[in-house]
Amino acid sequence: MFSYCANPSELDTFRWLSCYLTTGVHMKFYLSFGVVLLLLALTAPLALLFGFGGAVASRSRFLPLSLLGKTYTAMVRGIPDIAFFLFFVIALDQGLEWLRHQALCPDWTEPIRQGANFLVCPQAKLPQSASPQMFHEIYNFSLAVFTFAIVFGAFAANVLYGAMQAVPRAQIETAEAYGMTPRQAFRRVLVPQMWIYALPGLSNLWMILIKATPLLFLLGVEDIVYWARELGGSKTARFSDYPHPDWRLWYFLGLLVFYLAMTRVSEIVLGRLTRRLSRGQATMAGEELRRA
Repeated sequence: MFSYCANPSELDTFRWLSCYLTTGVHMKFYLSFGVVLLLLALTAPLALLFGFGGAVASRSRFLPLSLLGKTYTAMVRGIPDIAFFLFFVIALDQGLEWLRHQALCPDWTEPIRQGANFLVCPQAKLPQSASPQMFHEIYNFSLAVFTFAIVFGAFAANVLYGAMQAVPRAQIETAEAYGMTPRQAFRRVLVPQMWIYALPGLSNLWMILIKATPLLFLLGVEDIVYWARELGGSKTARFSDYPHPDWRLWYFLGLLVFYLAMTRVSEIVLGRLTRRLSRGQATMAGEELRRA
């Protein structure tokens, strides 16, 4: 990046570090922090949407829909995250390729499943082998976002279901006594009041989601853990211009600071959101605000 970086072996310590920390691979490392933040920004609302749908389905009086919601919640919550991530991503990827294979290659005669191999026609591959690397990264990242949303949506569904049950039944009965239909009472009374009961559980889920982002590495996404391991290692050939001892301790220490900072900022934001949602609510926090 700097003009004096042409010959790293002749640089003093400060200049060597300035050149080392501004290499192209380090720029990818810095960009990977944005990838983690983007994952959180996309996964949180999508998981909340899955959770709300699962909670509403679990409360449904229509038995098949209720069983679907409860099965989704119980099944995903009962499977270890790593096992689900590794299985679901492969299954989803192969499912999409199978659908494309059926649509694009109807004359294909060879079996798709050949032992441990899954073979589809070249046109059905996702993404295409000739596609730019950016499309491969976007595809892997999209699978990761969807998988994270499915997993944390199941936990959010359990939290939101409990929050809906926590809203006093008298509130709903009063709304219906004033002439509201069950749907109106659900939309105007139950949903606005359930968030204060759901927020503690959702706050914990948010913290767990932050801590789960290193699992991106298992899903084929070059995240901050991947680059910290690659850059910190002492035997990585691609960084031979800047040889150094094993610095993984310092790189992972930087990740520790990053995650602690994310946690602290989240605590501040969630605390303010809790105070805002507690206004006018028949809860201990709401009563403290009323007295204040």
